[in-house]
Amino acid sequence: MPTEQEQRRDLAAAYRLAAQRGWDDIVWTHISAAVPGQPNAYLINRFGLRFNEITASNLVTVDVNGSVIDGSNAPVNPSGFAIHGCVHRARPDAVCVLHLHSFWAQAFAASGQDLLPCSQPAMRLYQRLGRHAYRGLAFPPDEQAQLVAALGRRDGVILEQHGILLVGRTVAEAFVLMHLFERAARVQLTAMACGSPALASDAMARDTYAQWIGDGQTPEGIDEWPALLRGLAQSDPDYVN
Repeated sequence: MPTEQEQRRDLAAAYRLAAQRGWDDIVWTHISAAVPGQPNAYLINRFGLRFNEITASNLVTVDVNGSVIDGSNAPVNPSGFAIHGCVHRARPDAVCVLHLHSFWAQAFAASGQDLLPCSQPAMRLYQRLGRHAYRGLAFPPDEQAQLVAALGRRDGVILEQHGILLVGRTVAEAFVLMHLFERAARVQLTAMACGSPALASDAMARDTYAQWIGDGQTPEGIDEWPALLRGLAQSDPDYVN
């Protein structure tokens, strides 16, 4: 288990890396992470900061209801955390919850398509994403329950007309799953624009998924995260502050 400071640094890194890839939406959307060793405590971005302004020290600690509990009185987006809080509550294994409005995620969510086995990245998330129908900006308790049901034990949910939600056992896993989803969505939508994508069989997709996850004990990102952090140390070294 990481320390709180390590978790803060990883989460700040995820925000910076997301900004570099154009996955941010000015001051909207969030990536949250559980505070190690503190039940029902979560780190989230201070509302009003851009993703490229997030640092380890300016992350805010909230409870499962989105109330600030670190004494900072920092502004947070309670309606935004409503999405994250219900997932954290229902899925203790979802240490990191990533909800973004990236262009390709929104385009994919608008397409009405499920993720097809037309690319290697798609194989990792094949049949691993639920769907949640759009109900406007508010996220009341009954809709939270619907989102949790759509997620189940999957890796994420396509939020129709909205974006994407992904979960990970670590910050690194949630980020790498977003990388894979973004790549798969771009490939699928581009291939569809050219005609009918060539699809692997269901059996091949399932076999590839099984090969990918192995025994399921090792979270995604073990290999990729150190390389991503090395690059971030060169481009945005202040994220650790």
